[in-house]
Amino acid sequence: MLYPIQTQTRAVIDLDGIWAFRLDNGEGFTEKWYERPLQDAMTMAVPASYNDLKEGVNFREHYGWVFYQRSLSVPAFLREQRLVLRMGAVTHMAKIYLNGKLLCEHKGGFLPFEVQINESLTAEDNLLTIAVDNRIDHSTLPVGSENGSGMLGSFMPSIDSKPMNHPNFDFFNYCGITRPVKLYTTPENYIEDVTVVSEISGTTAMLSYQIQTKGQGQVKIEVYDENGKKVACAEGEEGVLSIPKVNLWWPLHAYLYRIKIFFGEDIYELPYGVRTVKVDGNRFLINGKPFYFKGYGKHEDTYPAGRGLNIPMNVKDISLMKWQGANSFRTSHYPYSEEMMRLCDREGIVVIDETPAVGVHLNFGGGANFNKDGKKINTFDPEDEGGIRTLSHHKDVLRDMIMRDKNHACVVMWSIANEADSAGKGAFDYFKPLFELARQTDPQHRPCTIVSMQMQNYEEDCTIQLSDVFCLNRYYGWYACGGDLPAAKQMLEKELGFWNSFGKPFMFTEYGADTVCGFHDATPVMFTEEYQVAYYKMNHAVTDKMNGFIGEQVWNFADFATSQGIMRVQGNKKGIFTRDRKPKLVAHYLRDRWLKIPDFCYKN
Repeated sequence: MLYPIQTQTRAVIDLDGIWAFRLDNGEGFTEKWYERPLQDAMTMAVPASYNDLKEGVNFREHYGWVFYQRSLSVPAFLREQRLVLRMGAVTHMAKIYLNGKLLCEHKGGFLPFEVQINESLTAEDNLLTIAVDNRIDHSTLPVGSENGSGMLGSFMPSIDSKPMNHPNFDFFNYCGITRPVKLYTTPENYIEDVTVVSEISGTTAMLSYQIQTKGQGQVKIEVYDENGKKVACAEGEEGVLSIPKVNLWWPLHAYLYRIKIFFGEDIYELPYGVRTVKVDGNRFLINGKPFYFKGYGKHEDTYPAGRGLNIPMNVKDISLMKWQGANSFRTSHYPYSEEMMRLCDREGIVVIDETPAVGVHLNFGGGANFNKDGKKINTFDPEDEGGIRTLSHHKDVLRDMIMRDKNHACVVMWSIANEADSAGKGAFDYFKPLFELARQTDPQHRPCTIVSMQMQNYEEDCTIQLSDVFCLNRYYGWYACGGDLPAAKQMLEKELGFWNSFGKPFMFTEYGADTVCGFHDATPVMFTEEYQVAYYKMNHAVTDKMNGFIGEQVWNFADFATSQGIMRVQGNKKGIFTRDRKPKLVAHYLRDRWLKIPDFCYKN
């Protein structure tokens, strides 16, 4: 699916702004709210998560459907074109209505979807309604409890109360129309998709391309450098473009060519960075050079927009990363906005791209799940016995994520899941086809991984057999041996020695300690800024000795919102920055460390 841009043949109409909004009272579909203007509606910003934009626990903790609505008028001269309504992301389920007619439905809250609207459009004002369902269960990604009752991973039974979402993940379940809504046009004969793959030989790049089209016409393709000079051209729906004296895309030193595609009357442009990615032994190579990941796990989380697109904060976050000498982040725990991915292409930030498969672990946190008969439920038990029902949806979001992001130079690895039950019974059979699907779908054949959680039986982790790079979330010194860093160091040395023995690259994708900004003590104790620094110094004393250790992505870039709980003080406080991006003491320690570590050939 191509990102909507305006060209000589394509128009884009921005539908963001203030929409009418109403929480469903259980009667929305019965009373057909989508057929007429919403009664007793309130205002709502789009794009944004709705949870923090109005006050009250019943609003923030709403369970079920909400309705967004606005009028839509299309200029007459555009109605002769193909008109497509495109949603950047709607979390988690969506029904799209135009003038009371259901146009499409979509499951999955972090990837785009679209529908052509010509046949349902009138010449007058049109009523556009988007119904959004925020409920999570054993069939959704991310995973939640079943039927809005009970708590996954809890030893205490729940009492009967009003239904609520109980996430099996440690971030707030922000929902709504979280990314832009656009109406765009194409000619009747149009460019449907573009795929480009780079190979480099000496100073020449060979770009294999495939153009998918609808209708009749001839394809022509041209490549321009950053000075606007044409450097290559070809004809036909597939072929190879040769770029002599190529300027490569490097981490923190981005170079983007402009690929211009012509098909009949249609024109589309693709920014494209030329680079290669490969795993070689225990090295991760970008453009043939051993790369060292320095950076973060992140969240799309800002106040009060929640998970809503926040372009100024995206710019600020990358600025802070570069100030620190960071070069990368992981899209924990879902695909980020296309606007962020395009910005990373432009800024030279390396990205590990992750599906929303978080919470695929019904015994997460040491708790257990039981069915109505009192039988313990394991993650990959048969669906009719209470196991997760995510595999089909997991395949869909994995395929859609790769197809959306396949041409991004910034994306160097696919993460199939975060902290799944990857050592549980049935894990290998669940994840093996997902790895196969990722490798079949990605034309660039990037490395694939599962981000694994801390566990006692890590020797049984199916990622050992499946992953190209071992990505580890480890909290020795916090959840294990919290406050006892010497003991934590011994345990960490033992486990990392195990991963180092395989001859494959491995890295931290999470490690960190909750730290309340402003808490200080002469002797480092947990939750103080001094302990956070001591924690990272201990971890680095171990990782710096491991020759196969290729990267450190700390958890987390900034404090973020979570569900309420006794382990969280208005959210997760493991941020190196506060939620409003003020640096904690450790930010300066990491800046000093990362500026001294080269992006390439570290430990080589």
